[in-house]
Amino acid sequence: MIRYSLKIKGVVQGVGFRPYVFKLAKSLSLRGYVRNTSEGVYAEIEGEDAACDEFINELQCHPPALAQIKTIHVEKQPLRGDRDFSIIASSYGERNTLISPDIGICAACAAEIADKSNRRYRYAFTNCTDCGPRFTIICDIPYDRKNTTMSEFIQCPDCRREFEDPFDRRFHAQPNACPVCGPKLFFYKRGERQHGDPLALFDECIRESGIIAVKGLGGYHLACDGQNEGAVTRLRKNKVRYDKPFAVMMRDIDTVKRFCYVDAEEEATLKCARKPIVLLRKKESCKIAEDIAPLNNSLGVMLPYTPLHCLIMENNDVLVMTSANISDRPMIYDDNEAMNCLFAMADAVLTHNRKIFRRMDDSVCMVVSGKVRLIRRARGYAPEPVNLKGNSWIILALGAQQKNTFCLAKGENAFLSGHIGDLDDFDTEKFYEGEIESYMRLFDAKPEVIARDMHPDYVSTRYAERFKNKLPIYEIQHHHAHFASVLAEHDLNEKAIGLIFDGTGYGEDGTLWGGEALWGDIAETERIGHMLYAPLLGGEAAIREPWRMALAMMRISCGEDEALDFFARYGDKASLLLLASERGINSPLTSGAGRLFDAVAALAGIRTHTTYEGQAAIDLEQAIDDSAEGSYGFDITWEENMMIFDWRQLIRDIVRDIRKGCSSGRIAAKFHRAVVQLLVDVAVLAKKQYGSSKVALSGGVFQNAYLLHHGIARLQKSGFAVYANEQVPANDGGIAYGQAAAASWLMKR
Repeated sequence: MIRYSLKIKGVVQGVGFRPYVFKLAKSLSLRGYVRNTSEGVYAEIEGEDAACDEFINELQCHPPALAQIKTIHVEKQPLRGDRDFSIIASSYGERNTLISPDIGICAACAAEIADKSNRRYRYAFTNCTDCGPRFTIICDIPYDRKNTTMSEFIQCPDCRREFEDPFDRRFHAQPNACPVCGPKLFFYKRGERQHGDPLALFDECIRESGIIAVKGLGGYHLACDGQNEGAVTRLRKNKVRYDKPFAVMMRDIDTVKRFCYVDAEEEATLKCARKPIVLLRKKESCKIAEDIAPLNNSLGVMLPYTPLHCLIMENNDVLVMTSANISDRPMIYDDNEAMNCLFAMADAVLTHNRKIFRRMDDSVCMVVSGKVRLIRRARGYAPEPVNLKGNSWIILALGAQQKNTFCLAKGENAFLSGHIGDLDDFDTEKFYEGEIESYMRLFDAKPEVIARDMHPDYVSTRYAERFKNKLPIYEIQHHHAHFASVLAEHDLNEKAIGLIFDGTGYGEDGTLWGGEALWGDIAETERIGHMLYAPLLGGEAAIREPWRMALAMMRISCGEDEALDFFARYGDKASLLLLASERGINSPLTSGAGRLFDAVAALAGIRTHTTYEGQAAIDLEQAIDDSAEGSYGFDITWEENMMIFDWRQLIRDIVRDIRKGCSSGRIAAKFHRAVVQLLVDVAVLAKKQYGSSKVALSGGVFQNAYLLHHGIARLQKSGFAVYANEQVPANDGGIAYGQAAAASWLMKR
């Protein structure tokens, strides 16, 4: 006989871990106990030597499907002679446990709500240890019902029996409930509660071309019939969202395949427990409202991920399911705010009385080169940590201004927050500050190191001032953070070549960088190349009006007269912008690759004005005619030891093609091929100088699937090992993780 204690750390709460341990111990005739702690799960087992060894081996090799074990510390203990194995009350202490993200509905629960003989038939809050709400309802840890927003719902005798039965899949399922004792649905119209079945009222409103606010896991969505052009157009107007695509929810995978092309990896991602939005290519026969994704060949698609979603999709193939907010403001999740605000955007509200403790957007991803790559990391992923190997400090990394996330790194666990948004908005700034405080409390992490962007005017920079003269504060240059995010994610500890392409980031020389070649490691980089500079005519207005970038680059490439002639439709405005630039008025220099994409889109007549970030580049990618032949090219020149990616001949060639009547699709194809070739040429030159064949790709431009796929393929064909973001967004949503990684390495040095 022997007795062991096991301290198990990782994502081991809210995933059915204690029931699993209980059943495993019972099957091997072991005695002892298991409990949740503030650090994870603690168990003691006593029994025959061989049975204990088998228990430990099973735990390590075959844990519950949703669990992620980081470490198991096993220690021999004195025999105690327990008579049985039991689950005992949780213990409290320093908070080091990992918390499960919200999990999409499992097949067993989906079958129950469709079964007329089941007591949970059509019950919108059905869950078990394998699925359901987690992070959005957790107020504190350990993960026990009393520490969630389910605490106000007292389980009925039937639910209590399930909860206490070790052989029931709802054994210790903290949000367990049923129609007798659990949350309930309510339907409101014009601010008044409606009598009748809320689900039937929902369907009726959809059939009448209505817009309905639906309370989900992490906030409210705005829903309407995705095949009703009038309803979608009205939703776009109400939400003040001019062109940016809406996400849609489709009934099932067969429905998705009717509307979109889906490969095996995309299908697996749609159906996985995380249930993200996946970007898919529309079929030519796709009969869906054009205003869902205007002039866009792709759709952001998700499958139902809660029982409520399954029920509202029963009679609907496609519903728009977009966050309930005025464009660029935080998603509404508070019930009082919802009832006060949502009727300005929606005809009705489908809500319930289970409180949401934490706002959480839907995650968005794409599959490129066989890998799932997150574009927005939120529901289903946060707060699951990203590994930060070798870190031994508590680091608070404050992220970027746009697409903000922050990162709280505690040892080797880097807790990258869910999507916060653009910090230009006051309400988003308040949300940002509140979430930082919440994470520090929840993970019992008082920062020892602060990491921030170099930009002097960012909200995150102001937040960092709170720690001035109290903690070390590291200023991590924007593109260094992008670079470090790739290296740290792939645990690449040696020096590499970084090709970091995005729109804008504050550079070490005070200019706006964005088309950069770097050399270095996670801690330190040097700039070894960049796009030729061009002025932002009129400052930030040039980002919203790509024709200004085209005017600036054409003047540099073709001369002022030809540039003004090409943009004659803008009259004196174009002349004044060029004059202001000559005098150094509101025309900061940028090397941004994103700005070059903007300029080409404007020259080709694809997009001269934008209503959301990256729109011109997205439209340019959408326009690619891959059947067209040929490619433009960049000249690479040297200024001392710096490579300059000279686009002047490329611009001249584009203008020549336009005057010859070339299609925008051919121009887009030739331009993208030129950028792919630039990646290879720069990598080859850097390898000659530094000897490395490792290349990291990051920055928002690499959300361009064509560029990323072909860039990886061409670089690999040229003998390079290529690394790109996967778990962490390549856009500014990954900056905080890169900042944390860089600060950790700098502390070590």
